[in-house]
Amino acid sequence: MGGGPKSEHLLIILPFSPPTALFDRIRRNHPHIKITYHQLNFSATPWKAREKVPPEIFHDATLLITLSALPPSPQDCPKLELIHFTSAGTNHVAKSPIYTDTSITLTTSSGIHGPQIAEWVLMTMLTSSHYYSLLHRWQSKHEWGQRSDDIGLLRNVNDKVGQRLGVLGYGSIGRQVSRVAKATGMDVIAYTASPRESPESKKDHGFIVPGTGDPDGEFPSAWYSGTDKEDLHHFLAQDIDHLLISVPLTKQTTHLLGKEEFDILSKRNAFISNISRGPIIDQPALIAALRAYDDHASSNPPSTNGNFSIVPEADVKSDTSIPGLRGAALDVTDPEPLPPDDRLWEAPNCIVTPHVSGLGSAYVDRCFQVFEVNLDRRERGEKLINVVDRSKGY
Repeated sequence: MGGGPKSEHLLIILPFSPPTALFDRIRRNHPHIKITYHQLNFSATPWKAREKVPPEIFHDATLLITLSALPPSPQDCPKLELIHFTSAGTNHVAKSPIYTDTSITLTTSSGIHGPQIAEWVLMTMLTSSHYYSLLHRWQSKHEWGQRSDDIGLLRNVNDKVGQRLGVLGYGSIGRQVSRVAKATGMDVIAYTASPRESPESKKDHGFIVPGTGDPDGEFPSAWYSGTDKEDLHHFLAQDIDHLLISVPLTKQTTHLLGKEEFDILSKRNAFISNISRGPIIDQPALIAALRAYDDHASSNPPSTNGNFSIVPEADVKSDTSIPGLRGAALDVTDPEPLPPDDRLWEAPNCIVTPHVSGLGSAYVDRCFQVFEVNLDRRERGEKLINVVDRSKGY
């Protein structure tokens, strides 16, 4: 007769050198777990590995930590019970037989990205509204800009106090962005697919980095919900100055935002931040909305620094007849990588970064923290966190 947890085999397939300190931590707390590490290098195409993983490597694994590498078929992983993804979403594996044809528990690293992505959102928001491209141009030219004709732009900077942030998808990232936005004096409103009418329903039940986010759902001054266009349009019409897109990519959210939605947001010439997935936006419609604002925001030709136009912001505290969107910050695009000749590169007042907002020195450690929380819960027979609902796609 033996006590304690059963023996487990943890297979880890990731695109970097083995984090041995994290392995040691798991072994100390879970000595019954055998760990096998396989380093898999990835190509420039997101989620695509340069080589295939030998199918036999999965045969004895009961646990798997991976970014995207999965067994080719259910027959290749007869003992596999739990797969933990180091990404926040699973849309990139949604067509895998492991996803569609098994009931293996899937968990994500949702919750770890909030701190660094919120800083990216704030950085790009302020880079735009404070005309950083102009400031950088002055410095690179060794020019003391107080005497520049463009100094008037800075005298008309609108700070964030009293502006409204609309959070489309109030998950862990949206909650941390809301925390940061509240610190700048912004009002926050939230939109979720299902209603959040009770205090319990507003709580975050996933992984939370200590001291971050909105665990109890207290920051939004108003909470909107729904799954149809009418509900979404009602939310977008709430005088939003800055829209954060943080919903998962599903069939229902593909091209969720297009010309109709941008026309509604044009009432306040909103600034859009997308840290979710590129196909949620109808990209040509976004480019058109940015160009509409750029063409009409000033009767004078805008100053430029590279491809980033410097256009005076409309007064965000009152309605304006200027059409379009005043700017966007996109860490995700459609497609990825974005082709060199794509028109998005030249879109005015648009910051594009190559899907890097979630990267940081704490990323891997926090991914493993989520997995270890679930190891503990699993051994105690408790409900796991960050479990993927295949019927919803997230």
